[in-house]
Amino acid sequence: LTLGEMGHWFIRHYGLDVDYRVVEMQGWQPEAAPGFGWPTDRLWVNPSPNAPNVNMARAYAGTVMLEGTTLSEGRGTTRPLELFGAPDIDARAVIAKMHALAPEWLTGCALREIWFEPTFHKHVGQLCHGVHIHAESKFYDHHAFRPWRVQALGFKAIRALYPDYPLWRDFPYEYELGKLAIDVINGGPGLREWVDDASAQPGDLDCLARSDETAWQTVGDLKLY
Repeated sequence: LTLGEMGHWFIRHYGLDVDYRVVEMQGWQPEAAPGFGWPTDRLWVNPSPNAPNVNMARAYAGTVMLEGTTLSEGRGTTRPLELFGAPDIDARAVIAKMHALAPEWLTGCALREIWFEPTFHKHVGQLCHGVHIHAESKFYDHHAFRPWRVQALGFKAIRALYPDYPLWRDFPYEYELGKLAIDVINGGPGLREWVDDASAQPGDLDCLARSDETAWQTVGDLKLY
């Protein structure tokens, strides 16, 4: 949903009595190629210092989870929140493991092995081996790309390859002192517990997420105006 549509959802869901009006965008076509909501003749203006392009915006629903980990999300590089990595992982092995675990989760994008050295933030000044998520060009399929699952699979692959890897960030996040950052981002511990459970399979995460995803899709199919 757009922010305007979300506002209508909050009003209806919580029964809010507020004076609310959305000025609708002209020509908004989120289902239409090639821009899928972003007009190809429009310049991109960063809404945030670490939001440099459309690829980042597409990947962000998954890569935002990196903020709850010790992995670099690419802050301090020219492609933040499109990639993940660290000095002590083998990204080529991670990509191979991701394909072995759940290749169906990787449709609609391409994964590329990269090396990068952040100029600030996590692993500053260290050469990191990483994975770049490309949701762009001929690799992008708007309906197939599932960024949350792609990033979840990256975590699962790292945990499988390095069982004792200190993956989860253990200091306060967004003013929350009593919960791990990854749990704050995901709204609960389910994702983290799935990653850390060596016996848990990709289908188990599908089962955990399906009811919420179905409910949200139903909301998205409704006319909110």
